[in-house]
Amino acid sequence: MAVREAAAGMSLPGMDQEAALLFERVHYRHDPRWMLPVPPRLCLACVLELLPEPGVSLVRKKHVLSCFRDVLVRHASLVVQLVAQDQRVCIHFISMLFGLLCSVEDGNMADLCIEVLIQFTTQLKLEQTIHCLLDECHKELCNMPSMRGSLATLTLLGKLVDAIPALADKLVMEHRDLMEHLLRGLVYPSEGVQASVCYLYGKLYSSPVAAEMLSGHFREKLCPIFLSTLDGAQTKELQINCLGLLRQLLKYDLFVSMIMNKSALAESMDSVEGPPRETSLPLVLKKLLLSRDEILQVASAHCITAVLVHSPAKHASAFIHADIPEFLFEHLSSSSEVLIWSSYNCLILLAEEPLFFSKCHTVYGIESVVRSLQGSLRMNNTELHKQGVLLFAEILTRQPEEIKLFTSSAMCRDAGRALQEAVNSPVLEVAMEAVKATSAFLRKDHQSAPPVQYRELRSLLEAMLNRCADFSQTLLSRRSLGHASSRDLEKAILRRGNFLLNTLEGFRNACRLAVEFQSEPYAQENPFTAPSAEKEDTLENFSEFLLSACDSFCIPMVMRHLEQATHPTLMEVFLSVLHSLFDIVPHMKEKFSRKLAASSFIRLTLELKARFCSGLSHSALNQMCASFLYSLCINLLSAPENTGPPSQEELSTVSEVLQHGLPQISSRSPESLAFLSDCQEGTARQRQYCILLLFYLAYIHEDRLSLVDRFVSEADLFVAVQSFLLSLQDQGEHPPLVVFRASIYLLAVCQDKDNALDEAMVGVIRNFLEGISDLHLIYTHHPLLLRFFLLYPELMSRFGHRVLELWFSWEDSSYEELDDVPSAGHPTLPASLGDLFHILRSSPSILLILLDLIYSSPGDIAHKVLIVLRTFLRRHEDVQVGGLIRGHFLLILQHLLVEHGTSPSEVSGNLPLLLSLLSVVQLRNESEQELDSMAMKLLHQVSKLCGKCSPTDMDILQPSFNFLYWSLHQTTLGSQKRAAAVLLSSTALIELLEKMLALTWAEEGSPRTTLLCSAWLLTASFSAQQHDGSLQVHQTMSVELDQVLKSLSFPKKNAALLSAAILRFLRTALQQSFSSALVTLVPSGALPLQAPEDSVLAPMGTSQVLSLVIGLQNLLVQKDPLLSYACVGCLEALLDYLHARSPDMALHVASQPWNRFLLFTLLDAGENSFLRPEILRLVTLFMRFQSSSILTHEEVGLVLQGAALADLSTLSNTTLQALRGFLLQVQSMGLLADHNMAQTLQASLEGLSPKAFSAQPPLQDMLCLGGVAISLSHIRD
Repeated sequence: MAVREAAAGMSLPGMDQEAALLFERVHYRHDPRWMLPVPPRLCLACVLELLPEPGVSLVRKKHVLSCFRDVLVRHASLVVQLVAQDQRVCIHFISMLFGLLCSVEDGNMADLCIEVLIQFTTQLKLEQTIHCLLDECHKELCNMPSMRGSLATLTLLGKLVDAIPALADKLVMEHRDLMEHLLRGLVYPSEGVQASVCYLYGKLYSSPVAAEMLSGHFREKLCPIFLSTLDGAQTKELQINCLGLLRQLLKYDLFVSMIMNKSALAESMDSVEGPPRETSLPLVLKKLLLSRDEILQVASAHCITAVLVHSPAKHASAFIHADIPEFLFEHLSSSSEVLIWSSYNCLILLAEEPLFFSKCHTVYGIESVVRSLQGSLRMNNTELHKQGVLLFAEILTRQPEEIKLFTSSAMCRDAGRALQEAVNSPVLEVAMEAVKATSAFLRKDHQSAPPVQYRELRSLLEAMLNRCADFSQTLLSRRSLGHASSRDLEKAILRRGNFLLNTLEGFRNACRLAVEFQSEPYAQENPFTAPSAEKEDTLENFSEFLLSACDSFCIPMVMRHLEQATHPTLMEVFLSVLHSLFDIVPHMKEKFSRKLAASSFIRLTLELKARFCSGLSHSALNQMCASFLYSLCINLLSAPENTGPPSQEELSTVSEVLQHGLPQISSRSPESLAFLSDCQEGTARQRQYCILLLFYLAYIHEDRLSLVDRFVSEADLFVAVQSFLLSLQDQGEHPPLVVFRASIYLLAVCQDKDNALDEAMVGVIRNFLEGISDLHLIYTHHPLLLRFFLLYPELMSRFGHRVLELWFSWEDSSYEELDDVPSAGHPTLPASLGDLFHILRSSPSILLILLDLIYSSPGDIAHKVLIVLRTFLRRHEDVQVGGLIRGHFLLILQHLLVEHGTSPSEVSGNLPLLLSLLSVVQLRNESEQELDSMAMKLLHQVSKLCGKCSPTDMDILQPSFNFLYWSLHQTTLGSQKRAAAVLLSSTALIELLEKMLALTWAEEGSPRTTLLCSAWLLTASFSAQQHDGSLQVHQTMSVELDQVLKSLSFPKKNAALLSAAILRFLRTALQQSFSSALVTLVPSGALPLQAPEDSVLAPMGTSQVLSLVIGLQNLLVQKDPLLSYACVGCLEALLDYLHARSPDMALHVASQPWNRFLLFTLLDAGENSFLRPEILRLVTLFMRFQSSSILTHEEVGLVLQGAALADLSTLSNTTLQALRGFLLQVQSMGLLADHNMAQTLQASLEGLSPKAFSAQPPLQDMLCLGGVAISLSHIRD
């Protein structure tokens, strides 16, 4: 029967599937309920009887057991429901399966049994069945004479505890002697058994309760055996299970200490001869690290990490002595992300031990770290990025300064580039760690390998700053969306603050690096740069970059963050950065300080101190604020913009005041003002000085504390400063000059228009001022300070002159541009000049002080004052100050002539400026105004001054001649006659004019052309006034006629004005028929024989007349307006002179063919050019002498036609007068044959009546051209 069963079992592959699952011999006896209703159709009773049956083939048993496993997996509830009805069935199932496990020798069958046992037990969840199985296992191991067959039982126990972790505690408590069998298995010479034991131990020690109960077992027995097993393991299964057990043990500090103590003992006995030494865990793990199996390498690294996390200080040295770091660094070049990550973790923990650095492991491995970091950043593993950067940061931070980490600049460059790539990571945590690493990287010992890579450092810092700016901007953008809750927003602001803090710490280290490198010759520039190449990689360029980056990135980012939150630590670092920049770029510290002061950093720092530094809190921030303010104030005071530089003694005093006072100031501005108002002594007085200086520097650099958030009231500050000065007066104290300067300045800028000082306070200020040797010691250039001194008569009378002198010495505006603008123009004034003009309007008596300044001040200041007064007089014609200025000037001039009567060259060099101003005042006078007695006195004194001068005194003569000329022409006829009589009485003046006229054609020693112009114009004016008024002549003048005519025929280059002046003189002579009692025109040298026709033209000859005509024609062709007026006027006078002496000669001159060409040349200037007054007068002149060859009747008609079509309202009075003269000449000659044309002409004449001229706005007659006084009517009419 058994044989048949066996034969049936052998034919299993061909059997029906369901039949193979049934034990036919006994199945008929089984209740149908044991038959599962689902496929595979399995009878549980058949399973119970078939599996232990020895006659059934192993293959069939394996098939049935496999199907039972599948049923347990798919239909566990059905099986449990059937079996759990009777615990005896359950226990029988367990016993049967365990018996099968112990009896089979096939490994696969054993594994299947174990799997079914575990699954069946866990599905039943019956305490009794579990106890049964444990008891069976315990009994089996106890009854086993050798551990040879224990593999299956041990494996079952291990997997059972793994499936039901609570069994670990039960197994240890109820089957304690089982541990002895496990020890036997661990030393049994089968690595399979050993692996199962280690697996089971691992599961037992995974339970804290069991682990505690087994601690003695481990200490006394298991520890050395286990370490030896781990060391000798050859199969991968045993190695992995040993490492698994080790990982469980290393979770507990107790076992870590036991193992490491054993390892330390083993290492100490290494050199001692005797029995085999115990095993050292670091050496075992080192061996596993050296294996080529990645799994073992990773597991070994995990175990090292598990040991170190308990206490790196206690255990790291053992691994370092075992050279573990060396192999961890080697593994960083692996392609396995897990192995690299594990190595990173180990190295980070080892880096906490100083021995890690002193044994130079970092020097050996830094290149591997950099390469690994560069490679890992290209992987898509954020955790790997973070750990790599964290390791690099730990090494950079903890590396001792005496051990150089980077042995070459190339390695340092690669490290910087790796950090830059990490900083640019889109993952915030990675970028944050990279910024911290960058901060540690910027150490002198890390950057000391020459040449210093400044360009790479700059790129790294730019990346760090840009990343921080981008992160801040991202947060702001998200905030603007308004989706985040307030809590999320607070977290975002906190993250932003932390990132900004780390960035600032990195930037501060860069600044510290720049300061440290200043004393290192090798760090100044790259020594390998070619001599001809531009040296960019220098410390100077790097330092300037730091300043620029702080200005462009750090300051804006911090100020934006301050709008949301204020962190004392962040502000301390930020102020430290600003403070260090003063030393990094010393040649820019003054400019940088001024920019900081103008950006409210004084106020910001004071607010920080008031908010965080009261009492003893935040002492580091308080000290940093004080240091920053000290350096800022010293820089601002050392190179002031609006006041003189302090002396070294004064600077030392201020330095002492600031050093003692700044750390003690921690109150808000209102409290500071109250403190300033109180009467103080000793150190408290020093604090008052300090507060005043801070307010002074804030105000002077436009950090207006009163205007920003109403930080302080200017009215309160005004009162507080007064109280401070009064307390000084009462106690008889004299503050440092810079403190008094600050007090005066603050009073000036805070004084309200309606809140003036009382007399007592003004007296106090005057007493202080009188004790100062020179006002420049306390002067600050500001319009309000000038107003302050000029507002109070007591101060103005005593100090006004010096204050105004200081004002103009500090003014740097381009006043020359104002002086070049014609009087009709009104360019925008500088603000300071507008303030001064407002003061002058309110108090014209200040003009007298300005006159004194022109006379007594240095030349540059006097010139500025002159331009200011000129501009003021031109712009404010309604201010009547002419008499005031002329009277004061008369006194000055009389005083000068008394002191320097015979030598004008000894007179103050500023006298020409006064004379120039006098001319401007004269020019402001209305025309046709009578000259009063003061004006006559001035004429007399000025003419007297001119008479004492030589032609070389051009600076005095030019403004004097201008004044005399304008005085003659800008008054009534009666006054002109009186003025001319006064001037003609000065024989010295007439002699001077004669000398100057002769110098016109001198080859050498000729005065400036402008002065010659004035001399000719004055002579012409004197001659006309003397001839018209028959005035008495005290001194005559002689002028060479030939030279006059020659100068007109051959004029000097660029001397049109001089030619016009000579023509005006010659015109006057011709109008007087050379009969002036003042001026005699004489020939040059001996008189030649005259032709009979020349006698009637005397003193001119025919050739001279013709030469003059040609000269006039040539001058007209130049088309200079003023010169054209003079030429036409002279030609009119010449033809009148010739007509009176020789009509034929006059007709001959007027009929010259060249005149027609000249006329058409002039008419070629553009459309309606005939309407120019000089051309109309020229045409009228030719018509008057009936020169039909010059202009035909038809051409005259064309001119009339054009005149009829012209818009007369757009023409000037001069043009209208010339046009009227032309039309009258045409009418008188009867040239109008056309009746319509005659009517048009009559209508035009009526429109050009003299009444029409008065309706036109008059053009300015008095001009100053190139420094020469000109009357247009004098030249033209």
